[in-house]
Amino acid sequence: MNPQFPKRGFEQREYVNRVKKAQKVLLNRNLQGLLISSEADIRYFTGFMTQFWQSPTRPWFVIILPEGAPIAIIPTIGIPLMETCYVDKIHSWSSPDKDDDGLGLLLKVLQNAFGHKRGNLGLLMGRETSFRAPLLDILKLLAPETKIQISDITSEIQHIRMIKSEAEIEKLKFICGLVSQVFEDLPNWRLEGIPLSELFRKFKINTLRLGADDVSYLVGASGKGGYFDIIAPPTERQLKRGDIFMLDTGSIWDGYFSDFDRNFALGHASDEAIEAHEKLIKATNAAVGAIKPGVTRSKDLFNIMSSVLHPEINPSDLSINDVGRLGHGLGSQLTEPPSHTAWDETIIEPGMTITIEPSIIYGKEKYLMVAEENIHIKETTIDYLSKPCSKELTIIG
Repeated sequence: MNPQFPKRGFEQREYVNRVKKAQKVLLNRNLQGLLISSEADIRYFTGFMTQFWQSPTRPWFVIILPEGAPIAIIPTIGIPLMETCYVDKIHSWSSPDKDDDGLGLLLKVLQNAFGHKRGNLGLLMGRETSFRAPLLDILKLLAPETKIQISDITSEIQHIRMIKSEAEIEKLKFICGLVSQVFEDLPNWRLEGIPLSELFRKFKINTLRLGADDVSYLVGASGKGGYFDIIAPPTERQLKRGDIFMLDTGSIWDGYFSDFDRNFALGHASDEAIEAHEKLIKATNAAVGAIKPGVTRSKDLFNIMSSVLHPEINPSDLSINDVGRLGHGLGSQLTEPPSHTAWDETIIEPGMTITIEPSIIYGKEKYLMVAEENIHIKETTIDYLSKPCSKELTIIG
């Protein structure tokens, strides 16, 4: 049975509220504007959603001023779609241009907004941000003659995006629930003897058939007794009895991602693999159970999971982890801040949607196994967006 589809898109008030939060940051920091150029940030503040971002040819710019709707400075090809979004004015040029691909127009709009005075401009400059323009143009933008002074407001803007609205949560619940159905059905498929690449195709087809817009991220691995890689594309290796295999997917509905995996054994599994899976779920449950909204930090989740996974290690050494982190934020990007690491001080607040993603090395062969769940932080409780995984490793057949 197909899940109930939420309403696509957002009401305009959603974008108004987002922009007002950014404008409050501008006022608090005495800035005259925020310049964004990445797909995720432009979509978040305006609703401009298109797969045309797959083409790296053209730059796109949006300016948020202390008052009013955003201003778009975009290639002419994007005008019809941008006119349906939450923007005030649209300035455009024919792109790609050999000599000036939008930079001159951007500077002109900024100078007009600043009244031809030196402007204080906010940019996203920190971890997990990008500025989508040629480096030569970025250097010209920051040159002294432009009279633009820049300030990094990464933390403030990322915090705005971390706290999801009810409309965002509804989309995340939908796509995570949909993917959970696909994973639940997977043990019923014919598996023995098929290449991993065929399993990937079938997973994508079934996910799309249920109603996902795309399966833009699907990785996994298989091997006799276990696997070693969690980011690889599929191979032509056939699944065999005694294999442990994992699929990890970032599937999308209306611009919002699921991101969780499931582990399976075909025919039988070793005691080490069964115990490793149990330990991963124990670590997951420990982290979820320990969350106190508004108090718990991202680093606390890392330490809790690490202490379950590695009870033999001194707590002061728990920062040692080959994967680097044990979960992250989730939303309109497959991975968002924060990162569950030994150093991330981000407080886990109501409205956040995050992944819990412990990993472990096991057996004399040093197999890798990873588990992942998607959760929503509420005022006093935690909701699972993905259907929670049983501590028992699923053995098929």
